[in-house]
Amino acid sequence: MKKIYFICTGNSCRSQMAEGFAKELFDKNWEIASAGIEAHGVNPLAIKVMNEAGIDISQNASKLIDNNYLNKCELVVTLCGDARDRCPMTPTTVKRIHWPLQDPALAIGNESERLVVFRNVRDEIQKKVIDLARELTSK
Repeated sequence: MKKIYFICTGNSCRSQMAEGFAKELFDKNWEIASAGIEAHGVNPLAIKVMNEAGIDISQNASKLIDNNYLNKCELVVTLCGDARDRCPMTPTTVKRIHWPLQDPALAIGNESERLVVFRNVRDEIQKKVIDLARELTSK
């Protein structure tokens, strides 16, 4: 089974959203996971905006990178510069790509204003995962 790993700093927003979309869009020949350099817990606003998109990530847990899983991946996607720079080394057989996405957890303002940022990041992630699924499943 082919494996994909989505990695960001805290595994609380971006990587959780990417995992949620990928599990919906990729076929069952792919194992999808996410992790972080640190574990910050799944952000409630990430859960809320993913529910708006019809995907429930409320039972997800924030996890640290599993080096065994990482080294067996077909693809590792880092979703922030911190994760890209601090992600452990992988064998040359593991393809790595980077999506430099804004961290919605750093959004300021009231909840409505922060939700706008979360939705924008969610939509950007969704587009990237759709493109990735098309690319990888057409091979």
